[in-house]
Amino acid sequence: MERREIDLSVSCFGAVKDLDYQMAVIPWGATEPHNFHLPYLTDAILSHDVAVDSAKIAFERYDLRVMVMPWVAMGSQNPGQRNLKFCVHTRQETQKAILTDIVSSLYNQGIRRIMIINGHGGNIFKGFIRDLAMEFPDLLIASSEWYKMRPAKDYFEDPGDHADELETSVMMYYHPELVNLDEAGEGKSGGFVSNGLSSGKAWIPRNWLKVSHDTGIGYPLKATAEKGKKFAQDIAKDYAKLFHEFCQPEQELYKAF
Repeated sequence: MERREIDLSVSCFGAVKDLDYQMAVIPWGATEPHNFHLPYLTDAILSHDVAVDSAKIAFERYDLRVMVMPWVAMGSQNPGQRNLKFCVHTRQETQKAILTDIVSSLYNQGIRRIMIINGHGGNIFKGFIRDLAMEFPDLLIASSEWYKMRPAKDYFEDPGDHADELETSVMMYYHPELVNLDEAGEGKSGGFVSNGLSSGKAWIPRNWLKVSHDTGIGYPLKATAEKGKKFAQDIAKDYAKLFHEFCQPEQELYKAF
């Protein structure tokens, strides 16, 4: 199978017009600094690359044709992050409008299964999806976060939160030319004094300027391409299986009661 049959960012109409697709995937990230050593678009790039690998395996193992849409790099940011040069905060209503326009277009073309593969912790799609379920009752939309598909501690020595060993390793696997590990900050971070906030009993967004000096949270210098390869490949297999399950008739997605 040609890559342009599953990756719209390199595709053309001639390659897809006569093919039947069972679902579409939307890689979603953000535009924000990732310490000193990773690209601003890290979240979007990794979501897209994991999605493409997953779509390839889904076709090979399950004869399931999945199109990976171009990434969306419009992410919701914490206080303080918008003060960082070229970091972009996208409002919730803007994200919802983007998602609605994509979904409406795909629905009109016959797509009835859509999955968001998210790479940015600030993005929350549940409310949007509930609204879209009312507007398109025969359409199923799922959201997932690729970096949570498997326990990070099974693959990495000291996984963190942002531009850490995990993200750095996976980027080193997919795009070593975009990683400048010798320029990385240590990713030291602070947290809340209040136990209620640090434990998650109550929530407020972290002020990024008060929790990180280099915009990273988590030590990246233990990252290797080998760790990233193992993690990414295992996640792609899990996603391919999930795509297959997700594309079953809706009544088969539920257990009897």
